[in-house]
Amino acid sequence: MTTPDWSDPLWRDAALAWIGDALGPHGRRVTGPVEPRVRPWSLVWRVPTDAGPVWFKANNPGTRYEAALLAELARLAPGTVLDPLAVDPAHGWSLLPDGGPSLRDVLAGDLTRWERVLPAYAALQTAVAPQADRLLAAGVPDQRPELMPGLLDGLLDDEESLLLGEPDGLTPELHARLRAYRPEFAATCRRLAEFGVPATVQHDDLHDGNVFVTGAGYRFFDWGDASVAHPFGSLLVTLNSVAHGAGLAPGDPVLGRLRDAYLEAWTDRHDRSTLREAAGLAMTVATVSRSLSWRRALATPDPARAEYAAAVPGWLGEVFTAPPA
Repeated sequence: MTTPDWSDPLWRDAALAWIGDALGPHGRRVTGPVEPRVRPWSLVWRVPTDAGPVWFKANNPGTRYEAALLAELARLAPGTVLDPLAVDPAHGWSLLPDGGPSLRDVLAGDLTRWERVLPAYAALQTAVAPQADRLLAAGVPDQRPELMPGLLDGLLDDEESLLLGEPDGLTPELHARLRAYRPEFAATCRRLAEFGVPATVQHDDLHDGNVFVTGAGYRFFDWGDASVAHPFGSLLVTLNSVAHGAGLAPGDPVLGRLRDAYLEAWTDRHDRSTLREAAGLAMTVATVSRSLSWRRALATPDPARAEYAAAVPGWLGEVFTAPPA
C-alpha cells in the first residue's frame, strides 16, 4: 500500500470533499477550519459542523483496517462503539460523531468504574466472536494463539524493527534469550488455545483514554491496534494502565478483582481458576501482540516514527515480566 502524504494539498482537498459529502445525508455541514493531530500512524481532524464537532481519522497502511473494523463492530455489537457517520475502507478513512467525555475525564480515582466497563467490553467481545471471520476478511490482523509462534519468529528476524544492538533497541543478549524462549512460547500458545475460548476482536490498547462514557453506557474507540486474537490479552494494557495510574503494585488485589470482573462473562463455560490461568497466559502472549501492533503502526517513512520506535523492542522484552494480575 502507498503511504499517503497528509501534507499534500490535493490529499487534504480530497479528504475535506469526502467529509462534506459524508455529512450531507446527515443534514450537517462543515462550519470552520479543521483542528489536526498528526501521529506517524494516523491523522485526526476535529471538524466543526453546524451540529457540533465530528472526528475524521485517516490511518497509515499498517493500521488502515481500522475503518473497516469500525463498520463491522457497529453492525455486530451495536451500542458498544460509536456508529460511524461514514467509512472508506480503501483509504482507511472514518468519520465519527463526538463521543463526549472519556473514562479518564470522569474516573477521578474511582476504580470501581472499571468493574462496569470491563464486563461491557467482554460483552462486546463475546458478541463479535461468532463472526470473527468477518473481521479477518476485512483485513484485521490474525493473531490467534496458534499463529503467534510464527509471528514471534518473524519479529525476531526483523532486526531493523527491533533496533538490534542500538541504544534504545533489543540487546544481542536479550535477542538470544528470546530465540531460546521460542519453544516455551509455542507451548504457552498451545496451552492457551486448548482452553477453547473463541478468538474475537482484541483491542490491545484498552485504557481509560479509549473509552467514552455516555448516558447509555460505555463506547470503546481507537481500534488501530486491534487484532483477532485470544480475548483475554486485552487485560495486559488495561491492568498495567490501572496499576500505573493508581500506583498499584503487580498482584494487588484490586487488579485481581478487575480481572475477575472481566472474566465473569465466560464463567458459564469455564471455571474461574481455569479462566485465571488463561488470562495469565494471554497477557504473556499479548506482549508479543503489542510489539506487532507497534511495528504495524510504524510501517511508514514518516521521520517522526523514530520517536516511538523503541516501543517495538520494548514490548517484546516484556514477555519475561510477570502479568499484572
